Amino acid sequence: MLDHPDPDLTDDSASGKGRGTTVERLVENLREGILYGRYAAGQRLIEADLTRAFGVSRGPLREAFRRLSAEGLIESVPNRGAVVRRLTLKETRELFQIRTALEMLAAQLAAANISSPGVREKFEAAIAPIWNDSPRNMPLAYLDENKLFHQAVVDASGNEQLASVGRQMQLPLIMFQLSGALTVDILAQSNAEHRAVAKAILAGDGAAAAEQMRKHLDRANRFSEQLPPQVFRQ
Repeated sequence: MLDHPDPDLTDDSASGKGRGTTVERLVENLREGILYGRYAAGQRLIEADLTRAFGVSRGPLREAFRRLSAEGLIESVPNRGAVVRRLTLKETRELFQIRTALEMLAAQLAAANISSPGVREKFEAAIAPIWNDSPRNMPLAYLDENKLFHQAVVDASGNEQLASVGRQMQLPLIMFQLSGALTVDILAQSNAEHRAVAKAILAGDGAAAAEQMRKHLDRANRFSEQLPPQVFRQ
């Protein structure tokens, strides 16, 4: 949780000015906090603590909760209030199935689009961290690299509607929930798979790019299936 209010989140609800901006920035800060581990899966989001931390009133905060609930990041639990969503194993499996199909398409389109003006340069810049051979020994830090890589593939596809649908699948939320079980070897394997996808895209080989993406996400799904039941909401 933030220790100091964000000056950009100053609540001007008394005059009605800036409320939309306040809510949008609250959503952005809370979303980032959920996806990158400041708020854990299953954690209760206490209104009094958050209004104090962000320097806002309850109105904008509750609107931010409503939007994040619509995104599937939080849920309202009787007698507890807003809670960071914790996925069931079935939900995780289903989301991986959908995401695999979408990202296979994204990889195929990215390979076909890689020779378009500016696409290769932008893609190479976005995925640059995957070529770093340093060990990935901090799972939460790797989540950011992972998110940037998958977003770069979708961006390179040139399909804006695919990007919009993909954001709803919440792969970062899935990976965060699994992050406690990620080891150095698993992260190294994941990065090697990212490299295989990237090489196929850069070579303009759509079939290979889609197949490498399928292997990558199928392996991640199998990993989730092998985790202890307590990792997931029952």
